[in-house]
Amino acid sequence: MQTIENQFLRVSINPLGAELVSLFNKENNAEYMWNADPAFWGKSSPVLFPIIGALKNNQYCYQGKTYTLPRHGFARERVFSVETQSELSITLLQKEDEATLKVFPFAFEFRLIYTLNEKTLSVSYSVKNTGNNEMYFSVGGHPAFAVPLSDDTVYEDYYLEFNQTEDFPRWELADGGLIKNEATTFLENTNRLPLTKELFYQDALVFKHQKSTAIVLKSDKVSSQLTFTFENFPFLGIWAAPNANFVCLEPWCGIADSENHTQELTEKEGIEVLASDQIFLRTWSVSL
Repeated sequence: MQTIENQFLRVSINPLGAELVSLFNKENNAEYMWNADPAFWGKSSPVLFPIIGALKNNQYCYQGKTYTLPRHGFARERVFSVETQSELSITLLQKEDEATLKVFPFAFEFRLIYTLNEKTLSVSYSVKNTGNNEMYFSVGGHPAFAVPLSDDTVYEDYYLEFNQTEDFPRWELADGGLIKNEATTFLENTNRLPLTKELFYQDALVFKHQKSTAIVLKSDKVSSQLTFTFENFPFLGIWAAPNANFVCLEPWCGIADSENHTQELTEKEGIEVLASDQIFLRTWSVSL
């Protein structure tokens, strides 16, 4: 594990997948990340790259060739190298190699940058196209935050408070994790989503083009809360494994294939296009 810390927070990152595994608050001796209990879900904050969600038949087409990728891509299962590190920041790097080129025909430098500033952890995704042609990709986060935040509360005491009033249609997932072609009514004229275990029995909540750029995880029974900020991410997933004590807040630049998708990578909804030698950068942060 790699560690960065200041007087308020201690953060641990696993080079396998550049995964955030611990966000520890020194002031109240509390861990804010899910403990990756494999009985429910053995991850804590996987990195989603170069796709998000599922592909139709786990395949996509690009320039007349067919490629296969598992759900959420390959970055979360590969070891990143530590490029730079200081007391308050660490940068982890992954580049293309023979294995990635077989399933994703682009040259790239993908960096995860973790930075502490007082009681805030910022997580940045930096993607550089080191090839000669345009690069098509998706990238996003999947951090799982522990709920409840204190021993004297329960899961149902908590809710998510958005920083904008939303009318959220929900894009449900079909078999195989594909996005259904029609949305269903979900949140209407509200900025609050109460948390219940039953909320996630039908898989993730998926939203498109939300107005909000921040969500507070909170309870009216305790003072501890967590503010999650995510600007310039056009898609949002909210998820928990059945009956598990966590909630994932997932900012995405990209989304799973729809049921009627053509499987052409260049026609994929939300796909990012990056010119040669250009850098794409997005950041989310969590404040305690």
